[in-house]
Amino acid sequence: MAKDNPEPAFLSALSAALQDASFVKLSLGHYKGREEGLKQVHVRPIVVKRQTVLSFTYRYKTRDVVKNYLFDEALALVKAWLGRDFMTATLCTTQADLAFDGVKGRLKTAVPTHKEAPALSHDRAKARQVDVGAGWLHLLGITDKDGKVRHDAQDKYRQIDKYIETLGAQLKHIDVKNELRVVDMGAGKGYLTFALYDYLANKLGVKAEVTGVEYRADLVALCNGIAQQSVYTGLRFVQGAIEDYDATGVNVLIALHACDTATDDAIAKGVKAGADLIVVAPCCHKQIRREMEKAKAENGLGFLLRHGTFMERQAEMVTDGLRALLLEYEGYSAKVFEFISDAHTPKNVMIVAVRNSKAKHHDLAVLKKINEAKVYFGINRHHLEKNLEL
Repeated sequence: MAKDNPEPAFLSALSAALQDASFVKLSLGHYKGREEGLKQVHVRPIVVKRQTVLSFTYRYKTRDVVKNYLFDEALALVKAWLGRDFMTATLCTTQADLAFDGVKGRLKTAVPTHKEAPALSHDRAKARQVDVGAGWLHLLGITDKDGKVRHDAQDKYRQIDKYIETLGAQLKHIDVKNELRVVDMGAGKGYLTFALYDYLANKLGVKAEVTGVEYRADLVALCNGIAQQSVYTGLRFVQGAIEDYDATGVNVLIALHACDTATDDAIAKGVKAGADLIVVAPCCHKQIRREMEKAKAENGLGFLLRHGTFMERQAEMVTDGLRALLLEYEGYSAKVFEFISDAHTPKNVMIVAVRNSKAKHHDLAVLKKINEAKVYFGINRHHLEKNLEL
């Protein structure tokens, strides 16, 4: 069936399935386009405001993006992509399954795997990573006695769930088959710590030892009590400061919203422990800002940095940019991205570093970039450099 040029036949079948309501789903893979991080696109029909549209889920390495299109718009996109950006595609209808292979130039037809078209509804109840029925959620005040998320805790629940979704994507980069040692620096009331342990132990089936480090003794006592009630034998909380914690043997180090240089303390602990994965969401970038304001380096950004609000934003970017470079210098693949936990919660920057066995340790080219950036912005020394003894 259209072995030399299968695109027209595939597009015709897709168009017909949409017209006669036999369309079930469509997936596009083997991406060769220019969109960084994009892996696949999955398409399904839904109803929005009483109109049937096609919901496209763009699967990236670290996130999913959902966009809805009218039929004509969707067909135009698939036509533009097929055989160019996406080299494979699978169309499922109630009549047949079609497999497009743009590499080999062929189209295969098989008996349908779905006998009925899907119910057309817009499922707003997104599949969650954190089970609302978990007892620890109730003990921490997120859910009520009936296992429903409290009205005043909706944002917090969505934030926790989004963090676990993001961390789950990062865990794919490391070996989680054996026992994992995880430490959450600055655990606070333990929302994320509990969620992560639950996810590792009960969803992934990983033998995990998770430790929450928190300076406030009352929160440590509270969280240890809830861990015992939940029978989470691999979860514990310890009292102390980040800089004093012995992270030896830790595989995954997490520090969310550790203030100012406490983020650097946490990163350094992870690097020295040889952690496979380091995930931090910094806040309060004061140290570098003070150095920049004191130095008043003459560079092309002077017209911006004379304004306090721009100085603050620039200091944040410089702080986290140098953190990423210093992690690369220590043999990690690092990336910085904006993490939006939910429409109702603040934006955060997240730094994710995965140990790269192929990376050159203490690469002089990376060190040169670090030094050039420091000179440009008038920075004497980044706190992370001090912690790493560089």
